[in-house]
Amino acid sequence: MTEFVEYVAQRNERLRRTAYLLTRDWAVAEDLVQTALAKAWLAWRRIDGDPDPYVYRIIANTHASWWRRRWRGEVPTAELPERAVARDFTRDLGERDALWTAIGALSNRQRAVVVLHYFEEMTLTQVADVLGCSVGAVKSQLGRALTRLRVDQGVQTMTGAER
Repeated sequence: MTEFVEYVAQRNERLRRTAYLLTRDWAVAEDLVQTALAKAWLAWRRIDGDPDPYVYRIIANTHASWWRRRWRGEVPTAELPERAVARDFTRDLGERDALWTAIGALSNRQRAVVVLHYFEEMTLTQVADVLGCSVGAVKSQLGRALTRLRVDQGVQTMTGAER
């Protein structure tokens, strides 16, 4: 099991970043990675070759199952509560927030495809392997996600694409 310990030591930060990009919450991302690594540890002896696709698949599938089970009874309000510390928003932070808001509005599958392809720099074939679907399905989900991002008002404002 020293291979597993070495893998976790080398990949933990990347796995946490990927989980954060999917969940947009560091605490949930850490829980997601811990759960995924626990599942991977149980199957570690059966994994042949590179364990990354297997672990990323566990992360994506676990996130999807958590999302399906999550209670959605909370209703957002128009006004945010007071902040303890005033934040100084620069244009870059505003643009980043607009992008993350738009990515957060994507379906779980579309968000997973965007995160794995653009942020983890996986090929479409690798993304398909991780998500357990065909390359055509990945292309379809990626196309739909990019279309949704192109028409998002926050992203249009950010890119100056408003007409």
